[in-house]
Amino acid sequence: MKMTDERWLEKGFIDEAIPNGIVIKEEIRRMCKEKNAVIMAHYYTDGEVQDIADFVGDSLALAQQAAKTDADIIVMCGVHFMGETNKILCPEKTILIPDLNASCSLAESCPAGDFKKFIEAHPGHTVISYVNTSAAVKALTDVVVTSSNARQIVESFPKDTPIIFGPDENLGGYINSLTGRNMVLWHGACHVHEKFSVEKILKLKEEHPNAKILAHPECKGPIVKLADKVGSTAALLKFSITDEAQEFIVATESGILHEMQKSASHKLFIPAPPDDSTCACNECNFMKLITLKKIYNCLKYEWPVIEVNAQIAQKAIRPINKMLEISRQLGL
Repeated sequence: MKMTDERWLEKGFIDEAIPNGIVIKEEIRRMCKEKNAVIMAHYYTDGEVQDIADFVGDSLALAQQAAKTDADIIVMCGVHFMGETNKILCPEKTILIPDLNASCSLAESCPAGDFKKFIEAHPGHTVISYVNTSAAVKALTDVVVTSSNARQIVESFPKDTPIIFGPDENLGGYINSLTGRNMVLWHGACHVHEKFSVEKILKLKEEHPNAKILAHPECKGPIVKLADKVGSTAALLKFSITDEAQEFIVATESGILHEMQKSASHKLFIPAPPDDSTCACNECNFMKLITLKKIYNCLKYEWPVIEVNAQIAQKAIRPINKMLEISRQLGL
């Protein structure tokens, strides 16, 4: 351990200067090869982070990839719960996250102690938790879901099954509306998807009458009702590529526009703006903490490392594996 470690711990990331003459992207790739490391990035990270990654995906795809990689080190360019999920799936591997401050407002909205009391207040319920939760919350859960598979997994249970769904109230409400279920919902939300403005989206629609509106199911109900397509990040990406429309208004974190534009460069993708800002797009400040410099230092020094308490991991692996198994059965 170096003397600078104390400073790293205080900051939650390594802020060492990049040596002169280093071509950062080339050096990152060199270290990956030398250390048998893979870089995984979520669609909400900056475009340059996605471009350096070995694999880019949504939460389900990242979990599926982590479960089958033969790398010794996974650099998880995303938020903290994603690193935890990787560590639970791959306890023998070193899981790095470039900045420990990359949290998730949705995960933070559901403290494990409070969620445990919520479960105890509703005995006899099957507990379904969104992947955007801490390992400790997953340990209280019967099955984990992502926005890619939540509806299908809910529908895999008999209709009369009493279910608790947490922590995203908007996603849970959307699934209730699709399935006719009456799941008991935890009152949590994503700070990005909560902020979209109906009025500003309608104004964009006036300016682009042929544009189709794409919305993530973490958005509030009025936004979802406006949408031509509601789906996970991966589902919205696929729709934007294959649909005949040439213009899209995108109501999810703006990082996905990077892959949309790469995959369909002839189309126009317009980020839906938030309601409380003059900014033209809506970003996750946690995802944007991940930078090339932090990836470089993270690989060089192999820190910050994600660790998960062994007892929690032992309980949390079951609902994650159940999600992966049901997803396999459903062809997701």
